[in-house]
Amino acid sequence: MYKDTETSKKDVEIGDHSSFPSGENKGGWKAIKFILANETFEKLASMSLIANITVYLRTQYNMDGILLINVINIWGGSSNILTLLGAVLSDAYLGRFYTLLIGSIASMVGMGAMALGSGIPKLRPPSCPPESDCIQATPAQLSLLFLALFLLAVGSGLIRPCSIAFGADQFDTSTEKGRAQLSRFYNWWYFSFTISLLIALTAVVYVQTNVSWVIGFGIPTACFALSIIVFLLGCHTYIYKHPQGSIFVDMVKVVVAAFRKRSDSVTAHGDIVFYDPVIEESGSTIVKLSRSNRLKFFDRAAIIRDSSEVNCDGIAVNNWRLCSVQQVEQLKCLIGILPVWFAGILCFIAMDQQNTFGILQAMQMNRKVGSHFIIPPGWIGLTAMISLSIWIIIYERLIIRLWKKWTNRSDVRLSLKTRVRIGIIMSILSMVIGAIVESKRRDAALKAKSFDSPLSIGFLAPQLVITGLIEAFAAVSMMEFFTTQMPEQMRSLAGSVFFLSLSMASYLSTAIVNIIYTTTKSEYGTAWLGGHDLNKNKLDHFYAIIACIGVLNFFYFTFFGSKFVLVDNITSVEASSLCNETQTCETNDVTKGIHGHQ
Repeated sequence: MYKDTETSKKDVEIGDHSSFPSGENKGGWKAIKFILANETFEKLASMSLIANITVYLRTQYNMDGILLINVINIWGGSSNILTLLGAVLSDAYLGRFYTLLIGSIASMVGMGAMALGSGIPKLRPPSCPPESDCIQATPAQLSLLFLALFLLAVGSGLIRPCSIAFGADQFDTSTEKGRAQLSRFYNWWYFSFTISLLIALTAVVYVQTNVSWVIGFGIPTACFALSIIVFLLGCHTYIYKHPQGSIFVDMVKVVVAAFRKRSDSVTAHGDIVFYDPVIEESGSTIVKLSRSNRLKFFDRAAIIRDSSEVNCDGIAVNNWRLCSVQQVEQLKCLIGILPVWFAGILCFIAMDQQNTFGILQAMQMNRKVGSHFIIPPGWIGLTAMISLSIWIIIYERLIIRLWKKWTNRSDVRLSLKTRVRIGIIMSILSMVIGAIVESKRRDAALKAKSFDSPLSIGFLAPQLVITGLIEAFAAVSMMEFFTTQMPEQMRSLAGSVFFLSLSMASYLSTAIVNIIYTTTKSEYGTAWLGGHDLNKNKLDHFYAIIACIGVLNFFYFTFFGSKFVLVDNITSVEASSLCNETQTCETNDVTKGIHGHQ
């Protein structure tokens, strides 16, 4: 990459595989076994809490509807948005190893605080039957809970952007062997993630709900401790890459520099010199971006006003005042995906409801199987996961093969635009079906004059299955879009942008819930949402509103957002043309095309 005078000497070695510790003794599968073990224990711990947090807060802290939804959505949104902090810290300051270590410690302390709160009665309000008006938690009791959730959110934000990336650091992808090993690592990472997810959503959630919350939180606390121990045991095997600067920081610099030069003109091309240094070789694919004609305001950041802004080597003296054309164009690339990103946020709102209101519905339904077994409400998340997995297998192994056979083409695949549209349609259907089921659930409960509806929890299956299809079509496609519509060097940004969309969906969902609560309470005297009893609410009306938002989102994406999906299948080299109207690019290395897979 290009350098400036603010770059430390150690950063010069970044990306040069000759700077790796001596070849055969570090990295590779020696290191990966520790990283995968750490990831397995961490995911087992964190996913068990995510799946069952709604049940815990409702039954152990007596939280009513609005407060409960706000806490869960804000916590979930913060966990996702803090991945930006994790990305900046790891890329620019701490490196991935220390970021992962600090995140794991924060998560362990947070989970330990959750276990402490569940084990000491004075740290939470007294328990009471779910149909009663229960005593609410005191500010002191809530302070420990919120501290624990804050630490867990910070831990999650530090771990998520680094876990896969640190594993990828252990392989030299400039060689064929290294690329093959990296591909195997991704497969094993996904396998370990799936196994830990299944254990978390079944065994751990069952223990929490039906045995003991103390033991149920003690297990993930122990898992976090084991993940740290295993991670540290592998210290002597890891390849450590120095922090090389964050693309987020670069983008902030562009905004600041452009604002400082807001009075400068960018129209008199003959009299303007732009700062466009040569990109240094780094052993990986880097697309050289040329100056484009869109979003010209930011071009001011690259204007050289006078010779004092660069040193004798032609390097920027202060890149908070002068940024390169490359930095400016990378910011334009990010801005260019925002219309599609917004459509993803609106789509994910429907997906968000199953982790909150969906579980509350399950808690007030008939969950008995036979005469003894009661299904834990947290298990409903398994339905969406199974639906997602089955669809991927059917799509990849059956539909694509039959399609290729009928068309005699090898490149057949649903386009990205089509998959996003289907995902949005699924978000509408899930809310429509959810509204119908909720209406029947409430009517059955009122008819039986019972807090728990006699309607079986199995009636939630259709909306949960469709939620899995939202992930299969919209979520996977959004991740593919963020990855493929950017140049190679910005690919790491895609994960952070995706998590940010999930975060914004959670925050927007919270805002909608509170607006509906306030509006309906003042208009009708009784709010559609809130309180401890769904039978007194109009949750079906809320689902209908989310479905209407989905309809608007479908038209928005069809007639506006989809125009920003410039190409459905591109290579890393072709990605530069999406960010450059001049379509001029250079690469230091030619790699295989990036094609997302459903």
